[in-house]
Amino acid sequence: MNTVEQLTEVLASDVVIVEAQRGDINGLVALENICFATDKLSKRQFQHWLKANNRVFLVAKKGAELLGYGLVIMRKGTRLARLYSIAVSPLARGTGLSSRLLLALEQQSVEMGKLFMRLEVAKGNEAAINLYRKLGYKVFGIYQNYYEDHSDALRMQKSILQVHRANAMKPFPWYQQTTDFTCGPAATMMAMASLDREYEASQSSELDIWREATTIFMTSGHGGCHPLGLALAAVKRRFKAKVFINQALPLFTDGVRNERNKNILATVEAQFLARATEQDIPIEDGELSVDDIADIYRQGGRVICLISTYQLNGNKVPHWVTITGIDDKCLYLHDPDLDEDEEQPIDCQHIPIALEDFVTLSRYGKARLRTAVVLHCA
Repeated sequence: MNTVEQLTEVLASDVVIVEAQRGDINGLVALENICFATDKLSKRQFQHWLKANNRVFLVAKKGAELLGYGLVIMRKGTRLARLYSIAVSPLARGTGLSSRLLLALEQQSVEMGKLFMRLEVAKGNEAAINLYRKLGYKVFGIYQNYYEDHSDALRMQKSILQVHRANAMKPFPWYQQTTDFTCGPAATMMAMASLDREYEASQSSELDIWREATTIFMTSGHGGCHPLGLALAAVKRRFKAKVFINQALPLFTDGVRNERNKNILATVEAQFLARATEQDIPIEDGELSVDDIADIYRQGGRVICLISTYQLNGNKVPHWVTITGIDDKCLYLHDPDLDEDEEQPIDCQHIPIALEDFVTLSRYGKARLRTAVVLHCA
């Protein structure tokens, strides 16, 4: 066993990560001087952050020896946490301690109600950048001339609640839509697969459901899916469905300028309504509250919901997602639309939406349409 392997084994068993204390001051200053040539935290700064209450401050120790620390600042009035500083002794580098320390910082930040972690890292610090990328951080900007030596800093961010909550949540199948217009079928299949383990989501089913549920036309290009159409498709596959719509029919016609297309959309909707009535599918004239959603999930149901993508990517597009869970702070979504150039599948799973933000997210168009389909096992 080589030296690194021996140290890794020792670290795995002997190093503890605990809250920083006043007695750690000298060790923190010494470690800071070893790890950084510029932009160092002073003894006075360490003392300030030890007393502050808007932070997470952890140290990694092997006995009395301080091998690392991490400091996260809580941005008051927001759901953001900022990794202010992290340092690991040269003796412990390459042992996984940096990852372990950062994950512990994330977990405590989640427990303090934060959704996202942001950080700055020197543009030339490839080792640190690779570590952050490996743990799910993404570059979203750059600060020019950021450090004392005038070097630039990359700005990186991660949805920490999403990852840590996903690890704690029950498995929930995720399916990536295979066309630009089949989010509705993909969301419906995810909900059905979570209710029935024997149900298998596939592209064949995705396209079948789209043909059964499509509105034919929408604002442009292919039509998306109507809530009544998705409910009918689920009932056809032996699930129970209930539809919530907060406004009178027809839906989705505001953005359709062509009168012929608008008439076809209305005709399709009338067909959906007649078939839903024949199938005794309940249609509620109202909105699902977060309390309603919590009750549905306690009773073993599932919800697929129409949202506006404006809050997610700046585009005002109607989009179907699957709600995967809810707690006292957030509602969680599976989004079937993966941007393969920018995202990994984990980025689209159990996305945390603060409860107070959900109503805005789930409104679409000038008429502020809110609609959802509730599914249960038959």
